[in-house]
Amino acid sequence: MIQKDKWAWAWVPILYFTQGLPYVLVVTVSVIMYKKLGVSNEDIGLYTSLLYLPWVLKPLWSPFVDLKSTKRKWFLVMQLLISIALLGVGLSLPTQMFFMTTLACFWMAAFASATNDIASDGYYMIGLTEKKQSFFVGIRSTFYRLAMVTGEGLIVILAGFLEQKYGDNTKAWSMTMIATAFLMLALTLSNFFVTPKFESSLAIAKDKPKGFWEVFSSFFNKPNIGIALTFILTYRLGESQLVKMVAPFLLDSPDKGGLGYSTEQLGTIFGTVGVIFLSLGGILGGILISRDGLKKWMLPMVLSLNIPNILYALLAYTKTTNVVAVTTTVIFEKFGYGFGFAAFLMYLIYIAEGKSKTSHYAIATGFMALGMMLPGMISGYIQQWLGYGGFFIWVVLASLPALFLLKFITYPADFGKKTKDTDA
Repeated sequence: MIQKDKWAWAWVPILYFTQGLPYVLVVTVSVIMYKKLGVSNEDIGLYTSLLYLPWVLKPLWSPFVDLKSTKRKWFLVMQLLISIALLGVGLSLPTQMFFMTTLACFWMAAFASATNDIASDGYYMIGLTEKKQSFFVGIRSTFYRLAMVTGEGLIVILAGFLEQKYGDNTKAWSMTMIATAFLMLALTLSNFFVTPKFESSLAIAKDKPKGFWEVFSSFFNKPNIGIALTFILTYRLGESQLVKMVAPFLLDSPDKGGLGYSTEQLGTIFGTVGVIFLSLGGILGGILISRDGLKKWMLPMVLSLNIPNILYALLAYTKTTNVVAVTTTVIFEKFGYGFGFAAFLMYLIYIAEGKSKTSHYAIATGFMALGMMLPGMISGYIQQWLGYGGFFIWVVLASLPALFLLKFITYPADFGKKTKDTDA
């Protein structure tokens, strides 16, 4: 019989940090890197948003992760493959065709990362009871976001330091990506040692789907699935565009509407206060859902995800470069993001309930990725059209569809709520 919740405090943080790191490198750090290497905002928005495609398409191969081998073997192999791909990015940056070759390596990392997500999330749902899943949703979200801030923060700080030291952006980013590849390898080894072998039990085999198409038919036959998927697509409609243009906004010179910050300054802000407040928001979100259930906190969490984006519009219109104002904006945005994303994760877990949890969760997160990819692809063009100030106002308005859909989606009010006998 499966030992539910075994060693959860050891493996949940490391597994989700490892899940978050390649994601942030592919979809966010790549934006900063290409900006520093002279790529235009239009090309950055278009091509780095296309890197979301593996997360959109991952439902197509998620049944194979359910049907073949174990989740643990899948994520360990994929994490190793990500390490190799990141090494490829670092080694190919000094070449003349760096844009094409690094994009190819990022694509390899993206497909491996999307598959790693499928396996890791499946492992999480197998290894924890439902009540522990709700408790740890804040922890997993926090460490996932810590990985993202590590990418936007510490890794970018390192690149900025090397830029200053060598006066060569290409060399600086090449060394940074090579170092990141070895960090990913170290995390892979850590997961090898701390993740228990849950899936040796016959109970897992009984929960596997009978065939490939059964997975999809059972998912799309869920009640009210159309409204649910529309909500998933629009939950992060504003953020999907914001995340692509925040770094260019802070890095662009004032004559282009930006704030003229250096790479190192950008990394320091995201890597210090960003880490702290993102963590606080994620942990608090998980605790409150575990205490009160999802229904009570859904609206406040949707609002917390979007309202702080108004502060970026204020920065753009006032053209202030004051570090306190910029840091305060990041504090509110990161806390709101961590707090608001907890509700989204629990809703995705609810959508995946039933047989074939791993594949159904992958399908749900595939739609989530589609909701990030499509708006992100045109974000650079919208920014060029509206300017940074108008763009950030548009980002705030993009939260309205999700708010409207809140009244139509259905889920148990106490979903994720911890019962008294599971508080220990």
